[in-house]
Amino acid sequence: MSQTKISRIETGRALPTVIDVERILKALAVPDEVAGELLRLARRANVDYASWRAHARVGLHHKQAELSSLESSSRVMRHFLPAIPTGLLHVREYAIETLSPTVTSDPARDVARAVQARMDRQAILDDASRSFCFLMTEQAVKWQRASVEAMAAQCSHMAEVSRKPNVEIGIVPQGKHVPGTPMNIFVVYDDRLVTVELFSGEVVLRDPRDITQHLGLFELFWSHALTGDDASAFLEETAGSFMRQRN
Repeated sequence: MSQTKISRIETGRALPTVIDVERILKALAVPDEVAGELLRLARRANVDYASWRAHARVGLHHKQAELSSLESSSRVMRHFLPAIPTGLLHVREYAIETLSPTVTSDPARDVARAVQARMDRQAILDDASRSFCFLMTEQAVKWQRASVEAMAAQCSHMAEVSRKPNVEIGIVPQGKHVPGTPMNIFVVYDDRLVTVELFSGEVVLRDPRDITQHLGLFELFWSHALTGDDASAFLEETAGSFMRQRN
């Protein structure tokens, strides 16, 4: 480990990973009992949790600003979406109907600001220096969270976005045998952190072992997904199905 990195850890300018701490403890021959306690502290320090209530108290749009900052500092982003498309893929109508106002102090104002922030974030999809992989289940695409008109527009929009040169969309069909369970939404930013969404809030993981595990999960589900033209055709067909329901 470089002296520069050690200095940054010592002065609090860098958070050591669990692996960093293990290496330092081994180099210093720290007794097992002390080493165990320090490793527990390192694991705790490498996991952040924030409730959705906390985000709602300061305004939903602040969460969008936080996501925008993460995206602008990353080159490769992998979104695993078993329940709902991510905000980067939303059309305005879908975003308005799916953002829950129940935990905000000023529902109409907070939702309007959050929706506009989502729309503004989407400009990053045109940055060819960054790549995006959006992996959804068929359930995420078809679950009717909004009116049939909004659902049709949402599916058509995702088909269009999938044709961008730096964007890949994968869809795992319901009839596919997959040796894994899509338990929760997660996003991997490069190889440095993972965000995991729960019903109550969001967890941020920085331990390299957690990142490796989630990258492996992503590849597992991606290997069973429709991609490229097949994914675009699926989205267009689903959009047509919603439009027919309107009639």
